[in-house]
Amino acid sequence: MTTSTPQEVSAKPPTLAVYPGTFDPITMGHLDIINRALNLFDHVIIAIAINPGKTPLFTLDERIKMVKQCFPEDDSRIEVAAVSGLLVNYAMQRGAKAIIRGLRAVSDFDYEFQLALMNRKLEREVDTLFLMPAFRWIFISSSIIKDAARHGGDVSELVPAHVNKRLQDVFSA
Repeated sequence: MTTSTPQEVSAKPPTLAVYPGTFDPITMGHLDIINRALNLFDHVIIAIAINPGKTPLFTLDERIKMVKQCFPEDDSRIEVAAVSGLLVNYAMQRGAKAIIRGLRAVSDFDYEFQLALMNRKLEREVDTLFLMPAFRWIFISSSIIKDAARHGGDVSELVPAHVNKRLQDVFSA
């Protein structure tokens, strides 16, 4: 068995992962996945997708701001970035070892598995890591939260307080 000296351990480059999504809006489930990823990687880029195929409720700038407000400004482990194009290319350009994907239910798996296989085909150096949120968040999605908030439902326990306020502002107008 070989052991590492403290100098060898500290010389190891930091590990980096990319966690993509539209985050429209960010939920407690997303935050749970991010915290789990931070237990595995030194640095996590929250990649807010610019997807022409979707019409988000919040603008890109609003989504970036809401995500950033979830973390202390001086937390160097977190970065928030807008990303368009092939995610696997972005991950490679940034030197990421992995793409983090959240799985809530078996129904998510088929689509996520197809994405992971395509990313693996395009770039073998970047792995996809599937993480499940804590059981209390497993049923929530941004779409379900928006729908509940749109109809006056209380989603305050499912999103950060500043996100809940923004949802109330949008749907009370």
